[in-house]
Amino acid sequence: MNEDRFLISKYMKEFINNIDKVIINIPNKDRVIKDKLYITSYNILYLIYKANYSNNKIIRYNICLDILANINMLDFYLERCYVNKYLSKKQVLSRIDKLSIIIKMVYGWMNK
Repeated sequence: MNEDRFLISKYMKEFINNIDKVIINIPNKDRVIKDKLYITSYNILYLIYKANYSNNKIIRYNICLDILANINMLDFYLERCYVNKYLSKKQVLSRIDKLSIIIKMVYGWMNK
């Protein structure tokens, strides 16, 4: 059971490291999106660890809901980067694929 949670954190760390490479392309005039991508990504990782240490199923479930909400926000920020032409369609789809893997893992985690 803990292995699943550590696998989720591993994928999230990979996402964070991967997002570093594309955030460089976002100009400083849209610093808000840049900052939100970082902050939300790190917040998701924090919530994954917090849920991992929670013994209460209800609390863990609520934390998982927060994780999913934050992932949806990341999806929105990536969409904005595409609309503003800071990222290519291929770059955005690649990141969204990584997020969808994390989403599936979180849903699986919630159902345990």
